[in-house]
Amino acid sequence: MTTIRPGLCSVTFRELPPERIVGLAADAGLEVIEWGGDVHVPPGDAVRAAHVARATVDAGLAVCSYGSYFRAGAGEELTPILDSAEALGADRIRIWAGPVGSAEATQADWAGTVARLQSATSEASARGIGLALEFHSGTLADTAPTTLRLLADVASPALTTYWQPTVAAPDDVALAEYRAIAAHTSAAHVFSWWPTKERLPLRARDELWSRFFAAASAAERPPRDALLEFIPDADPDLLASEAAALRGYLSR
Repeated sequence: MTTIRPGLCSVTFRELPPERIVGLAADAGLEVIEWGGDVHVPPGDAVRAAHVARATVDAGLAVCSYGSYFRAGAGEELTPILDSAEALGADRIRIWAGPVGSAEATQADWAGTVARLQSATSEASARGIGLALEFHSGTLADTAPTTLRLLADVASPALTTYWQPTVAAPDDVALAEYRAIAAHTSAAHVFSWWPTKERLPLRARDELWSRFFAAASAAERPPRDALLEFIPDADPDLLASEAAALRGYLSR
């Protein structure tokens, strides 16, 4: 059986309080939670972060990461985000690679983002925390080649990346993107959107997820976590079945 941990991004249920999310995740048989910095654990509020951490651990779960909205801008502070992550007990922070997509980015955009990521990884490393890029449109980490370029330019072992299926990409394309960055992938966001942003049950893209988890489990460096991020209608009543599907893929 693979060692990839099944988990949940708290932003899946932005409208729910942390205590309710913890209960849902525990009841669904998940193991870890990535706590979001936009609603549930605001940057710099270490008291709230510590409270959420205790609730998570008391339910038999672990905090796997802190989902931030740090975009590596020249004037952006990372310190409050690190404070919250540390209070949560998270050793990884999800971040964003700049404010523009790679096709539109200028050399100045690249240089500025790389420089800020270098200073950010240095600051995070000093506190025993790693950073991980969101693999997402509208950023420099929007394709496998540009993500690899960014990782190489920053050149820090403290920087990894997430993976998720690119919107509207066929299975073969999405899986090829994963294989290209697999050695650097620390977590995956797991959801089924098709053909574009329609939220479907996980099993609606059974071939994609069966093939992904087979590849991920066999990778030299499997992702540590597989995190449910979107479910149909953001319906809490559907989490149990979605989590069961995720656990089923991981147990094959």
